[in-house]
Parts: sequence; C-alpha cells; structure tokens
Amino acid sequence: MAQSSPPPFDPSSPPLIEGFIPTPLHREGFRDKFLRKSRENPLVPIGCLSTAGALTYGLICFQKGNTHQSQLMMRARVLAQGFTIAAIMVGVVATAMKAQK
Repeated sequence: MAQSSPPPFDPSSPPLIEGFIPTPLHREGFRDKFLRKSRENPLVPIGCLSTAGALTYGLICFQKGNTHQSQLMMRARVLAQGFTIAAIMVGVVATAMKAQK
C-alpha cells in the first residue's frame, strides 16, 4: 500500500491540532496589563509605592541633616521591600494554585 505524503506546511495558517481551537491574538497594552495585574494582586503596587515613599522621605531627611529620622526611614524602606517581596510570592502561589484547579 502506498501512503500519501502529508500536505506541505502552510505558514500563513496555524497548524491543525485535533482538539485544539486557536484563539485570536489579543494585544494587551501596558496600561491594560498594569491594571489587570494590579487587580489580581493589589498588595504589590502598594508595597512598591510605600518603598518609594520611604526612600524618598529618608533621602529628604538625610539631605536636611535629620540623620535619626533618615535612619528610621531606611529601616522602613527595608520592611516595605520585604512586604513587597512577600506580596509577590503570595501572588505567584495563588496564581499557581488557580492554574491547578
């Protein structure tokens, strides 16, 4: 018996895979993606803003010569960074758990 050769590859159309229905490409802009990710895990932007705020205020205090307040703000910055990392990790775990269900 002679087997027929497979049809040639057509790069203009996606390959046909049994049981798979391709979805149209959706181009998501930076703003849309940022808002979607912020809604999924709102603690990360809060942590980033608190880190930036503590750093900025600490540098202002350092420039004015208030070293005690500047040192406190640098410690607050480290805590805010830790909070942000923890929020990212919680988001990663939550996303992984959602994907398993």
